[in-house]
Amino acid sequence: MSFQTAKVYLTNMGLEKQIMEFSVSSKTVKDASLALHCQEAEIAKTMAFFVGGNPILIVTSGDQRIDNSKFKQEFHEKAKMIPSGELEDVIGYSMGGICPFGVPSNVVVYLDVSLQRFDRVFPACGSDHSAVSLTIPELEKSSRYEKWIDVCKPMEEKLP
Repeated sequence: MSFQTAKVYLTNMGLEKQIMEFSVSSKTVKDASLALHCQEAEIAKTMAFFVGGNPILIVTSGDQRIDNSKFKQEFHEKAKMIPSGELEDVIGYSMGGICPFGVPSNVVVYLDVSLQRFDRVFPACGSDHSAVSLTIPELEKSSRYEKWIDVCKPMEEKLP
């Protein structure tokens, strides 16, 4: 999968006008916030994990980090990220372009409550030079998320 796959998926949902491509990198949260002229927190960062041997995606606010104890409380096991070399085969996207759109049916998507403080967020759109501007209800619908979870560190515990 790629930008084209995500674009077709989002177009089928009527969201094509909200897709953006950049001439600069949007691979990292910092790069994406610079390309979009927004706060890093407004970037909807998608991370891929194995839980019980099955792939999941967790979409968080760009300024957040996974809290290992909260993750273990939610999923009953230690957080194990999918190795970058396996991402494309397992999720369909590679590092910097991971998004919750049009992923294989066995991939469960979760949204972290850290996103709920925004009206609009900016997830990647399948490549490291793209993003899509979505309201929270649009993100919920387009990601086909399982549920909202709370697996990030409290704001006061974040490292600078």
